[in-house]
Amino acid sequence: MSASSMRRTTRLAAGLAAVALTATACGGDDGTDTTATGTGGDAGNCESVTLGFLPSWTDGLSTAYLWQNVLEDRGVEVEFQELGEAAPLYAGLAGGDVDVYPSGWSEVTHADYMDEFGDDIEDLGAWYEGAVLTLAVPEYVDIDSIADLTGNADQFGGRIVGIEPGAGLTRITKEEVIPAYGLDSYELVESSTTAMLAELQSAVDAEEDIVVTLWRPFWANSEFPMKDLEDPEGALGEPEALHTLARAGFSDDCAEVAELMGDFTLTDEQYGSLENMVVNEYGEGEYEEAVEAWFEENPDVEEALKS
Repeated sequence: MSASSMRRTTRLAAGLAAVALTATACGGDDGTDTTATGTGGDAGNCESVTLGFLPSWTDGLSTAYLWQNVLEDRGVEVEFQELGEAAPLYAGLAGGDVDVYPSGWSEVTHADYMDEFGDDIEDLGAWYEGAVLTLAVPEYVDIDSIADLTGNADQFGGRIVGIEPGAGLTRITKEEVIPAYGLDSYELVESSTTAMLAELQSAVDAEEDIVVTLWRPFWANSEFPMKDLEDPEGALGEPEALHTLARAGFSDDCAEVAELMGDFTLTDEQYGSLENMVVNEYGEGEYEEAVEAWFEENPDVEEALKS
C-alpha cells in the first residue's frame, strides 16, 4: 500500500466510525421521554430541544453537534435522536418526537417524505445552497457520463454500489437514473453508507473500476480521487438547498431558537471545513471538541450564532 493510501485509510477510519453508528434513540430503552416540548420556560426561548439526524449522513451529524454547542451555550438543553433511515426521521418530526432535523434534503431527495409528512413540518429556512446527488467513479476510470455506463456493465461487475434502501438517492437511482439510461443490466447494491465507503476504499486502493452513489456536500469527495459523472438526462434532479426542518408549532414554542436557526447559513467552504473537522480531523467521541475547534477558526460564525 502506498503512503498516500495509508494516510487515506487512516482518515477514512475516522469517517467510517462516524457513519457506522447504528440507529438509537437517546434514553429510549429506559422509558424516559426525550421529546422536547418547549414547556416550562418562556415560549420564545424553550428549555430543551431534541435534534434528529442520521449519523451516516454527516451533514446532519455535523450540524447537529454545531447546534448542540450553540444552544447549550444559550442555556438550552439538547438531546439527540439518532436514526438509521430518513422515513422515521420525517415521521418523528411530524409526530413531534423530534423537534428539529438540522439538515433536510426536502426539495428533491426527500420530496416524497415532505409530500407525506410536510403538513406537520415547519421549514425554518435553507442553510446551504447547491447540494446535489451524483453517480461517481474514481478519476482513473475512463468514463465521464452516466450514459457511458450503458453497455459497459461487465467493466463494473454489473454493480452500482449504493447506500441505505430508504435513502432518497437510492429511490431516485432506481426509479429515475436506471430507466433513463437503460441500466437494467446493473444491480443497484442497497446496503449502507458505511458499506459503500468500504467498497470504495478497497476499489481505489486496488485501482479497480467502481461506480457509486454519492452526493455533495460530503467529505468522501475530497478523501477519494472521485469525479461526478455527467447526467445529460437530468435524472438525478436539480441542485437543491439543505433546510432546517422542525415539528409543527416549534416556532411558537421556541421562537428565539427558530429565528436563530432560520437565519443560519454556511458557505461551501465553511461547511466543508466543519464536516472535515468533525468527521476526519477529530472523529467519533470528539465531535464536541471538533465544533469548538471549528468555531475558533470561524469566529465570525460563532459571533453571529452566540451574540
